[in-house]
Amino acid sequence: MVLFPELAVKVQPRGRTLVNLDTIVYTDESKVSTTTITLLGFPVAVEATPISYTWNFGDSTPALTTSTPGKPYPSKEITHKYMKRGAVSLTLTTNYAARFNVADTGWQYVDGTVPVTGPATPLQVREAVPVLVDPPN
Repeated sequence: MVLFPELAVKVQPRGRTLVNLDTIVYTDESKVSTTTITLLGFPVAVEATPISYTWNFGDSTPALTTSTPGKPYPSKEITHKYMKRGAVSLTLTTNYAARFNVADTGWQYVDGTVPVTGPATPLQVREAVPVLVDPPN
C-alpha cells in the first residue's frame, strides 16, 4: 500500500484563539513524494504532488480550498474567524495529483486527485469580555 503524506493543521495562536480574531492556519510545506513498491515482481515508482488543500475549521462553516499550504505568522495568507466560543477540531485534506511508472516503461497519470485527510488539530475558541475598572489614584 502506498501512503501519501497526511498533513496536519498548524494554528497560530496555538491551542487557543479568540472569537472574531484572525486565526492563522498553515501546514508543512509538502514537496513531491516518491515511493517505490514491488508489484508482481516489478518495481513501481509512485509519485504524489500536492495540488490543493481543503481546510475544515470544525465550526460548521464551509470548507476552504487553497492552492498553497499557507505560512506562519507574520503571514496572514490563510486565516479564519470563529464567531462563537467552544472546542473545535480542524482537519486538512491534501489533494494529490498522482502518477506511476512500472519498471521504467514511462509515467502514467492517475485520473483526478487522491484526497488524504490528516489528523485532527484541537483548538479552544474563547471569548474575551471587557471589564471596566477604576484605576488607583
